[in-house]
Amino acid sequence: MYFPLIAEQAGKASYPVLFPPLYDIVWQALVLLLIGGVLYRYALPKFTAILDEREKQIAEGLAAADRAKDSEALAKRRAEEALQAAHAEAGKIRSSATEDGKKIVAKARRDAEADAARILENARRQILAERQAAEISLKSEIGLLATELAEKIVGEHLKDTQLTARVVDRFLDDLEVVPVQES
Repeated sequence: MYFPLIAEQAGKASYPVLFPPLYDIVWQALVLLLIGGVLYRYALPKFTAILDEREKQIAEGLAAADRAKDSEALAKRRAEEALQAAHAEAGKIRSSATEDGKKIVAKARRDAEADAARILENARRQILAERQAAEISLKSEIGLLATELAEKIVGEHLKDTQLTARVVDRFLDDLEVVPVQES
């Protein structure tokens, strides 16, 4: 066998596992202290340095997260302020545009009313001028007809044009005074 000591003891009495002999306890304690001292001397400082470095990184990460939250809150607040300012500016622009539109409509209305009044006045003048022209034309035609009628009634040609004109004018003046009767 490979383990002669175990085989040798297997034939004899069993090895006390729960209460080992004192020399085993001493040697095990020495080895344990030696391994503990080496670990305490070399491994523990490195382990502590790694833990300290990790703790420092976590603290920096938390500080960076806090700064990020603060900057996010600041950016959000600025965005809200910019949005409110934009809404206010849009409201001002809308009200200004509405006022400008009302002014433009009012000016267009005034211009249209002025144009309509001018067109109406021109139409009245033209109607008055045409009426006067029609009256003059009618008076001259009535005068000619009256002269022809008078010549036919009298039976002679009226040679005095001034007398004829006075007679026609008096006749027309009498016609204007007489009220028109509606049928």
